[in-house]
Amino acid sequence: MIAGKSDTYVSPEDYLAGEKVSPIKHEYRQGEIYARAGASKAHVIISGNVFALLRNHLRGSGCITYMADMKVRIEASNFYYYPDVAVSCDERDKNADEDFIRYPRLIVEVLSPTTAAFDRGEKFADDRTS
Repeated sequence: MIAGKSDTYVSPEDYLAGEKVSPIKHEYRQGEIYARAGASKAHVIISGNVFALLRNHLRGSGCITYMADMKVRIEASNFYYYPDVAVSCDERDKNADEDFIRYPRLIVEVLSPTTAAFDRGEKFADDRTS
């Protein structure tokens, strides 16, 4: 859920450094930073249930299921997003010493009235480039 946008260009390196010390999460789209708003109780419950089901289903498969605090880097578009749930089966994500994954196999977004249009439109198109 995006709450607000910055007005100046920020490099990916500066964004990542700022995220490490920021008390709130931000998403990054081609030099612009967007503060994320909190989620509703229903949103958190649905996301948690999806995470638990996927984690249990994928146990022993070599895939890792991540919750909302893990960023996904969409390199082709220069974006960093915090999806509700993400799965990576790529060894490069397991061994990387980064605060994000680059090779998601699955990205799950729980829709809400305030984010549905963006999640179904621009964000969905961005996610499909990864």
